[in-house]
Amino acid sequence: MIGENRLVIAAAGSGKTTYLIDEALKIRDQRVLITTYTESNEAEIRQKFFDVVGHVPANVVIMTWFSLLITHGVKPFQGSVFDFPVRGMLLVQAPSAIRFINSKGIGVSWPEDDIAKHFFDPQGQVFSDKLSKLVIRCNERSGGAVIDRLSRVFPNIFVDEVQDLAGYDLDILEALARSRARLLMVGDPRQVTYLTHNERRHVKYANGGIAEFLRKLPKKLKINIDDKSLNRSHRNNAAICAVSSSLFPAMAATRACECATCRRPPPSHSGVFILKTSDYAHYLAAVRPVQLRNSISSRGVDPSFPAWNFGESKGRGFDHVIILPTDPMKKWLANSSSQLAAQSRAKFYVALTRARHSVAVVIDWKAASLPAGFSLYDPAAE
Repeated sequence: MIGENRLVIAAAGSGKTTYLIDEALKIRDQRVLITTYTESNEAEIRQKFFDVVGHVPANVVIMTWFSLLITHGVKPFQGSVFDFPVRGMLLVQAPSAIRFINSKGIGVSWPEDDIAKHFFDPQGQVFSDKLSKLVIRCNERSGGAVIDRLSRVFPNIFVDEVQDLAGYDLDILEALARSRARLLMVGDPRQVTYLTHNERRHVKYANGGIAEFLRKLPKKLKINIDDKSLNRSHRNNAAICAVSSSLFPAMAATRACECATCRRPPPSHSGVFILKTSDYAHYLAAVRPVQLRNSISSRGVDPSFPAWNFGESKGRGFDHVIILPTDPMKKWLANSSSQLAAQSRAKFYVALTRARHSVAVVIDWKAASLPAGFSLYDPAAE
């Protein structure tokens, strides 16, 4: 019997971790797996359980995606595809298993039928960019035993930050959707600042296309795509929601929640601002925001105040932020129809949605009119 499968598209600050935990706490007589890409998010989920009920229930298992694939996708089936022990995983940032560089300067990898060299390093560690493909191959060679076993061990499989999955990870999601397990996926396609790996397979779904990928699967899998349950932000005010939503006009706009605890009287300084470079020091001293930048090498950051990279800030919330935009972000502000790469768009969205009360984007604005939703910061108003 195919389980009930669901993708919940969650807006920034909508409380998706709380939602996952609430769903897990409803289940007492079956095991629940919660898996997510990053170790920091795994720790956040674990801590949230302690905050809510004081412990992680005995029937709940929390694992990173890579740990799940190694532990339940590869190690139990070593004899079906290869006959040497798995020594863990090697995290790689570039394509692995390169055999030689051809005349066009393109790396050619070892063929897939050479299991030891295509999937593993000389020490027996699985290359991280080949891990999900190896799980799929183990499942194929074992007649579906990998997914069958996983669905028996965990009748309920919850995937957090599902937008970070790519390539053969999506094949694993499809296989789980076909299994007896109940598959619950939560994520925000607007926040793809990291991917598990860069893989040509399913590349058109790599930048926030998880809903599109699931929609093309057979209807009998009954995957419900819910973009309403978590479309209200408990972090961002209405002004920030409006500006951040404009980055993804094809998606349902995020709205600020109306919770009394979230919408207490706002501080005297709130809104979305264009900040002149000459007013930067004044703004830091008056508002004391967190600085958000593209990378540690970004210019203009004051080292005496807190600073985070865009991707690193994902999942965090601050009262006030300053954003040091990249040149493509500046061009998009000047003309929203200008080209803005998927990663840049996602990073800008993440940066904008870190703030509860105010966002200031540092740019010496030249045009007569400001971008929609922005005001020019006036030092005299503080």
